[in-house]
Amino acid sequence: MHAAPLPEPSTHRAREFVFSESDFQALRTLVKSLTGIHLTEQKRELVYGRLTRRLRALRLHTFAEYRELIAHDKHEVTELCNAITTNLTSFFREPHHFQYLRDQWLAPLIADPRGTRRLRIWSAACSTGEEPYSIAMTLLETLPHPERWDVRVLATDLDSEVLERARRGVYPLERLNGVSTERQARFFRDPHDGRSSARQIAPELAALITFKQLNLMQSLPMKGPLDVVFCRNVVIYFDKETQRDLFARISQLQRPGDLLFLGHSESLFKVSDSYALIGKSIYRRV
Repeated sequence: MHAAPLPEPSTHRAREFVFSESDFQALRTLVKSLTGIHLTEQKRELVYGRLTRRLRALRLHTFAEYRELIAHDKHEVTELCNAITTNLTSFFREPHHFQYLRDQWLAPLIADPRGTRRLRIWSAACSTGEEPYSIAMTLLETLPHPERWDVRVLATDLDSEVLERARRGVYPLERLNGVSTERQARFFRDPHDGRSSARQIAPELAALITFKQLNLMQSLPMKGPLDVVFCRNVVIYFDKETQRDLFARISQLQRPGDLLFLGHSESLFKVSDSYALIGKSIYRRV
């Protein structure tokens, strides 16, 4: 999943570093401009807790020094974004989305002999990869002779660290709890021939997906059209103005009838008139 702040810590320890009002305001402004995430006053301790790790790692003594560093160090700006965000995801999270994709979108395409065989799907906040791999599994399970289809899944995220984990496609066994035995047998491999406590994504699945780093606050480089966009559990952390801007840009990449999936706590109400609600957090471009 794309940049999403961690839950607020339940306890507060004595601060190791001075964290002034100007430090917090400057950092929350920078985070908003970089990621779109609106850090409320209640996230003050979150910002402090996450970034003190960077100060220690860099052997800095004050937040003022850290602010000076990120003003001219692009690498540390990336580390800042990675530090302030977390990525909560799982295989087939919100399973009704994948059922809709299979039964209401793919099935009619398969049944229409004159229909397109070009499919483009974007996972806009792919986190450690479970979402795009779940999409790819749904495609391979549903499409007859998938080799005859022109299928691509684009998976993007702001966090460079989780993207690298997604590309590797190696998951501890406990991460596969929501994946059926049949799917595990077909789409996962034991990287160590029965001696591993992890499983790796099968090559046929990985071949469908392209992973790229992308900041949703910047211009979207895709040309489209995108048949389906998964933008789930992202904009709940954006203010309304940022949401409106993002979906205005996404809508330009989709045609009437194309699909948009949001997270269960998200809505386009008073955000975009370019989509119509057709199911539980499922929208169609109008």
